[in-house]
Amino acid sequence: MSRIRVVTGVGTGPTEIASYDAALAEANVHNYNLVTVSSVVPADATVERVGTAPDLGPAGNRLTVVEARATVPTGDPASAVLGWATGPGPGLFYEAGGPDAPETLRAEVERGLSAGKDLRDWEFTDQSMAVASVAPGELGPGADEWTTVVALAIYGESAPI
Repeated sequence: MSRIRVVTGVGTGPTEIASYDAALAEANVHNYNLVTVSSVVPADATVERVGTAPDLGPAGNRLTVVEARATVPTGDPASAVLGWATGPGPGLFYEAGGPDAPETLRAEVERGLSAGKDLRDWEFTDQSMAVASVAPGELGPGADEWTTVVALAIYGESAPI
């Protein structure tokens, strides 16, 4: 059975990409080449929320993820929400990110999961969400120019490119 780990991160940096790299570092996936996939959980997978990713293989490897992300000027609000619904068979991820409040994006993900479940003839018994967010002004003076928040579902281990 495969394992999908859900992690979150918040980072700041002098550029948008530097802040993204810092957020990935907080989640401990900054040394991999991320490959984003659409949002289907394989039937044999388990989804678990973890604080940060463990060592998933050598630096530079490919890592398959579903990603919610938002990058904003530091001082602005940002949220990334990743939701999932699973059952005894396949499941779904839905993601949202932006300058909206976490509650707004949670509701958007909830609506997406509901619509996705309606499209499928699968049994869903469990549902959960992971949220990364910063409030307006949360990162004080001296913070870098950009902030990124991420919520990621990491599929298994890394693999060579």
